[in-house]
Order: sequence, then C-alpha cells, then structure tokens
Amino acid sequence: MRNERRDVTPTDEFELMLVYANGEHRRFDMRPLLALEPWTRIAAPAAFKLARVEYGTVVWPGNVDIAPETLLLDSHLVKSADVA
Repeated sequence: MRNERRDVTPTDEFELMLVYANGEHRRFDMRPLLALEPWTRIAAPAAFKLARVEYGTVVWPGNVDIAPETLLLDSHLVKSADVA
C-alpha cells in the first residue's frame, strides 16, 4: 500500500521525516497543527520527539495521532540527495 509508513523521525523543527513502504521519503510540517487540539499536547520538543509509527500512522503517547491521509497529502517528497 502506497501510504503505509515504515518509519518516522521527528526533527527539532517540528517536522516529521516519513519513510514509506515503497521507499519514498517525505517531510510533513507539524507546526501549523501544534496550536490546535489535540496536538497542543505535543507542542513541547520532548513530547514531539516521542512520535512513533503504529497502526499505519504516526502516534504519540496520550492518544494523539494524525490521519495517514493527511500525512501523505500534505507532506512533501524529499529527494534522495536530501535524505540523511
């Protein structure tokens, strides 16, 4: 499935670096969402860094998650040269 996440790395800039099952690397900017519920609960760097992949999407402790469709549709493809 194209939008199945394999890995997530949260950055210091409140972005999610996503790796998909098809090998795609994508970047999702969480900053616009952090002022909204329920994401205000992960607006602190330490909380944001607890992101992990579960059930095919990104989740945080405290029942905070984001729709997999949002991650795919609102993220940007990262060129292989930009992948660390």
